[in-house]
Amino acid sequence: SFPGDICSEEKPIVSSCAAKLGFEVGQGCKNDQFLEPGGNVEFEFVNESADRYRAYFPTAGSYLWSAVGIGFVVAMEVTVRIAFDSWDQHLDPVQQHHEQWLVAGPLFDITTEPEGAVTEIHLPHFISLQAGEVDVSWFLVAHFKDEGMVLEQPARVEPFYAVLKNPSFSLMGILLRIAQGTHLSVPITCNTLVYYHYHPEDIKFHLYLVPSDPVMRKMIDNEEEHFQGMRLQTSPPVEPLYFGSYYIVSGPAHLEIIPKKLKLSYRSPREIQPFSKFYAGQMKEPIQLEITDERQKSLVWNTVVKPADLQRGTTAASPAFSGAAFVKKHHRHLQARMGDLNGVLDDLQDFEVLTEDEKELVEQEKTRQRKNETLLRMVKNKGDSALELLFKSVYRRDPYLVSYLRQQSL
Repeated sequence: SFPGDICSEEKPIVSSCAAKLGFEVGQGCKNDQFLEPGGNVEFEFVNESADRYRAYFPTAGSYLWSAVGIGFVVAMEVTVRIAFDSWDQHLDPVQQHHEQWLVAGPLFDITTEPEGAVTEIHLPHFISLQAGEVDVSWFLVAHFKDEGMVLEQPARVEPFYAVLKNPSFSLMGILLRIAQGTHLSVPITCNTLVYYHYHPEDIKFHLYLVPSDPVMRKMIDNEEEHFQGMRLQTSPPVEPLYFGSYYIVSGPAHLEIIPKKLKLSYRSPREIQPFSKFYAGQMKEPIQLEITDERQKSLVWNTVVKPADLQRGTTAASPAFSGAAFVKKHHRHLQARMGDLNGVLDDLQDFEVLTEDEKELVEQEKTRQRKNETLLRMVKNKGDSALELLFKSVYRRDPYLVSYLRQQSL
């Protein structure tokens, strides 16, 4: 089950995450909520033991469950029921190997009332499209029905989700089918999750390297929380990593890290996920953690954990959310991952953050990353108010990207 306000209070909660530019992340916007243009979304917890949820959407619009990465576009008032399931209970491993199918996201059991009210569903996936190594024609939506597995081509594939239009609902999720004879290490978007278990004499850490499957992350959160583990705020790797590759976890010489090598693979979210464990004594000095690609010998992730980062069993007050701080913190990720900037540039010109000449300077850059870097640098030089407007525009245009980055801090 998912921890949070819904489960602990066992009553509907109301989102108030509407903004001038569409979605907005506010201090009172909880992780386990749907975000939508008009606010007032009732999201009711149904059955904790079976991970079943019910969401009531009162009006037509677009809705995103940021904790899970699933989205709906609805034409009318509708109630949606969502449950989580495991691929290994439905996908034949022999057929999976023969057909070269790769699990690419969570498996959902979805029903709606009335039927036909949902015009689009956005199913989350963790395949990286950044480097252009994956053909979007490989993406398939798998439906598990009484007659067996039925495959459907999505209408389009975006960096964090695939779209089905006018969907029929069932047990469903995203698979990747790699062409026969293709020997490809599939690039995926990953999460690095670091938990600490506080003890006055010897603080223990667990480090996970897993696909950015929101359901998997929540299951790991639950398992760690059961043993009093607390997750630290860390950023994910900027560049995609590769299924089947090995990655080396390292730190200061006095840390005994077991195991030092982690293989990036997909396991059912209900299974115990592999992790590296190490002890840091009384933690009087900062420790630097790194992950390197075993074969390429390249650094893929690093962070510094300071004694002040450890709450030592107390609950610190969450600071008010700042869009400007978000953009500064995730500068490298936004530079690497922001997509089509046309709408963002129009928004910033409308709000007089950019002049026509500045907009053209961004548009003249040759590559997407150069455009992103020029825009980020330009807006940063104009101060925090400009960064707030940039954040709001990016969240309106690509709420899935912002939600993905925010998961690391929730």
